[in-house]
Amino acid sequence: DRAQGHGSAREPVAGGVVLTLDEARAEAARIGYPVLVRPSYVLSGAAMAVAPNPEDLAAYLTNATRVSPEHPIVISKFLDNAKEIEFDAVADKGEIVAYAISEHVENAGVHSGDATLVFPAQRTYLETIRRIRKIATRIAAKLEISGPFNIQFIAKDNRVRVIECNLRASRSFPFVSKVINQNFIELATRIIMGQPYTKPDKRSFELNHVGVKAPEFSFTRLAGADPTLGVEMASTGEVGCLGADFNEAFIKSLHSVGFPMQIDSILLSVGSARDKGNMLTAMRTYHALGVALYATEGTANFLEENGIPCTRVAWPGESNGAVDAVELLRDGHVDLVINIPSATKQAEVTNGYKIRRAAVDYNSRLITNRQIAERLAEAMEASRSGEAELKIKSWSEYARA
Repeated sequence: DRAQGHGSAREPVAGGVVLTLDEARAEAARIGYPVLVRPSYVLSGAAMAVAPNPEDLAAYLTNATRVSPEHPIVISKFLDNAKEIEFDAVADKGEIVAYAISEHVENAGVHSGDATLVFPAQRTYLETIRRIRKIATRIAAKLEISGPFNIQFIAKDNRVRVIECNLRASRSFPFVSKVINQNFIELATRIIMGQPYTKPDKRSFELNHVGVKAPEFSFTRLAGADPTLGVEMASTGEVGCLGADFNEAFIKSLHSVGFPMQIDSILLSVGSARDKGNMLTAMRTYHALGVALYATEGTANFLEENGIPCTRVAWPGESNGAVDAVELLRDGHVDLVINIPSATKQAEVTNGYKIRRAAVDYNSRLITNRQIAERLAEAMEASRSGEAELKIKSWSEYARA
């Protein structure tokens, strides 16, 4: 926002570098919790964490990483319920020649390598996109960029901030190039080498289809690992799919990373009251679609209070007359587990961890992000109503459209 004159000069800088635990506490108190904690000596989000309070910050810096003059830590403000947006572009002497704006399905807090990416952006305000273009144009001009670059933005309530600018191609470059049928790398290479090039026609950016890139994980090969998403990258692959709209492309991408074609049963375990409330519409949709719902105690109470029938399951090892959640998964009665943790990763083994781990070990699909669970409900509804028809088409058919 400051790049556009919207920020105040008196506004505190949302982060800084610290060398001791006391400095970290002081910096976090200054900018306000929750905070993002990142060791300055790692890449790809390794050892990063979100600390929602002073206790978690101290535990993280004491047990999970090192903080010292030789190993400084970066503390920055973490924006809750914000959207992360990718700007991939090619510039020539500071002038942007081609660009693509894509959005993450998950709210900010999930590493970009683990996020489900949508291009063109479907749920980003037009004013937010306008501001992103304006900021990116000024950054490219100021840095006099010639070649590929990627800017990661975070947006909330139409307020836009830059997370980072990378003067290189990003992992989303091949994806957006395929979706838009414009080879960004070839264009960037020609610019870098001083070769002639043709600037893409603006009409080529007017698409009649949508691309979705979904992550692939290998938690089955990592015994004991907690299969959750966070600021530290965990995915080991990805797949991109095209569709006439978001719902079609989204369902195709989930099928491509192993989700079943037909989901008839779901185990729900949603931690916080806020997430339960936000997921009420999705839960109603799943029920209306005829999906059998199983739920742990708190989620079952919430469903019953809202008139949604479900089958109660017991927490692992806490038999109370209901079937044990892990036994349910072991016996193959659940197609999908939706387990939304109520907080950041904890050191102790929780019931939620046991369910997530059992889902992976017994080959049930697992969703740990609320936005993915909500979009899946919408996509399933559109698919079963015939609104989102899954069509098998070659890439060239989309490219010509």
